[in-house]
Amino acid sequence: MLSGEIPSSLGQCVTLEYLEIQCNFFVGRIPQSFMNLVSIKEMDISRNNLSGNIPQFLKSLSSLQDLNLSFNNFDGVIPTGGVFDIDNAVSIEGNNHLCTSVPKEKGTKILVLVLEILIPAIIAVIITLSYVVRIYGRKEMQANPHCQQINDHVKNITYQDIVKATDRFSSANLIGTGSFGTVYKGNLDRQQDEVAIKVYNLGIYGDQRSFSVECEALRNIRHRNLVKIITLCSSVDSNGADFKALVFQYMANGNLDTWLHPRAHEHSERKTLTLNQRINIALDVAFPLDYLHNQCASPLVHRDLKPSNILLDLDMIAYVSDFGLARCLNNTSNAYEGKYGMSEVISTKGDVYSFGVILLEMITGSSPTDEKFNNGTSLREHVARAFPKNTYEIVDPRMLQGEMNITTVMQNCMIPLVRIGLCCSAASPKDRWEMGQVSAEILKIKHIFSSIHGV
Repeated sequence: MLSGEIPSSLGQCVTLEYLEIQCNFFVGRIPQSFMNLVSIKEMDISRNNLSGNIPQFLKSLSSLQDLNLSFNNFDGVIPTGGVFDIDNAVSIEGNNHLCTSVPKEKGTKILVLVLEILIPAIIAVIITLSYVVRIYGRKEMQANPHCQQINDHVKNITYQDIVKATDRFSSANLIGTGSFGTVYKGNLDRQQDEVAIKVYNLGIYGDQRSFSVECEALRNIRHRNLVKIITLCSSVDSNGADFKALVFQYMANGNLDTWLHPRAHEHSERKTLTLNQRINIALDVAFPLDYLHNQCASPLVHRDLKPSNILLDLDMIAYVSDFGLARCLNNTSNAYEGKYGMSEVISTKGDVYSFGVILLEMITGSSPTDEKFNNGTSLREHVARAFPKNTYEIVDPRMLQGEMNITTVMQNCMIPLVRIGLCCSAASPKDRWEMGQVSAEILKIKHIFSSIHGV
């Protein structure tokens, strides 16, 4: 872990595009030299002990699209303009002394000015949209061979682009098949790196809706541990049938499921996840869930969280993917009719339950569907019976191979992790933790593990 003040020399890296120094022990203020980071696109300095005002110069960094300042000790007024005016681009939660207030007289003048500009603009937009809808219509939009953009940063591609990228949907490029479609790897003409292309099976009931839901969800959320969309296509294929696909960043290390539960032919190809990697993956999943549940304008429930939907990049950083079943909740009720996670309503606690089960999977190396649980005993019950005195008997022994401080690690890391998994997977939703608490506790465990090993 890194500590002290953030080196001001970082400001000399004028071509730097991504700065990720979250989850450390940095103190002090954001260096004034950061005003020179004219190429910076994403800056994550969350989960440190930084303080002082948020520098005004951050709004002048025109390339900055994603700024995470959460869980520090910043105070004063939140700047406006630049990245601060982009929806969901800035995270400031966990800084309890920040404010957005302006003097009353000034605020009144601004409000009047905004209304004078906004009302005519809204009327003009409504008239324009009505005209567009009337002229083009829904069917013609669907038949358009070019895909519709999710946002200004996503470019359009055609069906032929997808065919070319996947070498005509070659089986050699097949990554996997899910409930709503097939995923291929490929290369787009303008992309040097490989991409993952999710082709929806529109013959399956609900797949059309899944595509729409996933597009809408990805339109409104931004987090470093949520899989990023590169482009999409809503077009027709060579036979004139509807064709829909999403293009994501390619994850070289596949998904968590293949690491935890390798098939027979994969045992020789896969390396075992270390305890440190499992802690990091748990944290990489907890942070975006906290963001979806507590930091979006309206809480978003993933509803399909499982190891196969947690992707791992070349550096073993985890990303939550597949939002085809996601639901945006009403702020007032924080629930949606339905059944999810042993509850009669769709709520954020369903995702918490799924996270708890995944955490227990990572700890034990066992799947909830293993044959040993066919006798009526669940994975959670299996773990609960051993907790805490016999925890060592149920942990995956592979992740402790070579560990020189087993007793200390078991007491200070493994048992607390098991406790989190059990609390998250409690039968009653009201007994489950919130993801904010979960991520904070796992972060503590990460720090303890690092201190034990002098990292």
